[in-house]
Amino acid sequence: MKRIEAIVRPSKVNDVYAALEQVGHPGMMVSEIEGHGKTKGIEQQVRGKTYKVDFITKARIELVVEDAEVNDIVSAIQKAAFTGQIGDGKIFIHAIEDAIRVRTAERGVAAIR
Repeated sequence: MKRIEAIVRPSKVNDVYAALEQVGHPGMMVSEIEGHGKTKGIEQQVRGKTYKVDFITKARIELVVEDAEVNDIVSAIQKAAFTGQIGDGKIFIHAIEDAIRVRTAERGVAAIR
C-alpha cells in the first residue's frame, strides 16, 4: 500500500476529485495548508501598494491506495492539477506498512477498500 500526498492549488481540488472519480478512487482527505517553495512567497499589489506574502495557501490531498493503483492515480492528479504555472504543486508517495479499519478490525488492503 502507498499513501499519495498531493499539494495543489485550492482552485484545483474539485478537478482532482473529479479525476479520481473517473479512475475509480473517489475517497480522499483534503486539508488547507500554507507554505512556500523555492520562490519564498509572492508579491501582490493591492491599491497601488506592493505586499510580500510569505506563505501561500495550498490544499493537501491524501489517499491510501493499493500499489497497483499508484501510477493511474498519480497521473490523474498530475493532469487535473496542471496549469503550467509556478506553484502547481508536488506529489509525494510514501510506503504504508499496514492499515486498520476501526469499525471492523479489517487489516491491510481490506481496510482501505
